[in-house]
Amino acid sequence: MAIWTRSIPTLEQMAEASKNTAVETMGIEYVEIGDDYVIGRIPVDERTVQPFGILHGGSSVVLAETLGSMAANYCLRKENQIAVGLDINANHIRSVTSGWVYGTARPVHIGGTTQVWEIKLENEEGKLTCISRLTMAVIDRG
Repeated sequence: MAIWTRSIPTLEQMAEASKNTAVETMGIEYVEIGDDYVIGRIPVDERTVQPFGILHGGSSVVLAETLGSMAANYCLRKENQIAVGLDINANHIRSVTSGWVYGTARPVHIGGTTQVWEIKLENEEGKLTCISRLTMAVIDRG
């Protein structure tokens, strides 16, 4: 069963909403939308690595929050609401030095005032690189 409340989001809508933001600057792309998930990816390149040449932990967190936040905003119950990040954590499991890292965001809880999302990041071989949990606050648009 689909979690999307008003309409099924499209990859084009998500990309358009991310123009001229950190998402675009870091090369994050939306790849797939399912009934209860969003998949995106981030390149491991000069924009996203730390000085030792591995994907920066902060880059992983940006990907996780991007996917969870974007998905959360398509699950809102009322037109005048937005979902904003309240808390995020990340456990970095495996380093990545090249290629792409893929993230899949799935809801743990979709409520009227908060949402909780789990985002699993994997390398191109499908090995877990990071797992993140994102809590979103649902607020009235100001």
